Amino acid sequence: MSLSTHVLDAALGRPAAGVAVALTAPDGTVREGVTDDDGRIGDLAPGALPGGTYRLRFDTGSYFSATGQAGFYPEVVVAVTVDADRPHTHVPLLLSPFSYSTYRGS
Repeated sequence: MSLSTHVLDAALGRPAAGVAVALTAPDGTVREGVTDDDGRIGDLAPGALPGGTYRLRFDTGSYFSATGQAGFYPEVVVAVTVDADRPHTHVPLLLSPFSYSTYRGS
């Protein structure tokens, strides 16, 4: 089971490169990554993940500052339920300075 994410900056109309993301597992283990030039982290959790509730913390405050935007959300935390029987979980984040949305990706 792997977990990936993709961050898109809706205000600038491009992928959000350089967003730090921390994944916290149910046991408290934290794995970290940074989005690439396409706004993606291909696998935040290599290897088998047990099922459970995971939290992704996106450091949007640093991203907004780096891109010259004043944002309302200094961080976005998304909690997701991972099914250990699914081979892959993808969590996209559509971001702008004053709103965000997410969904279960494929």
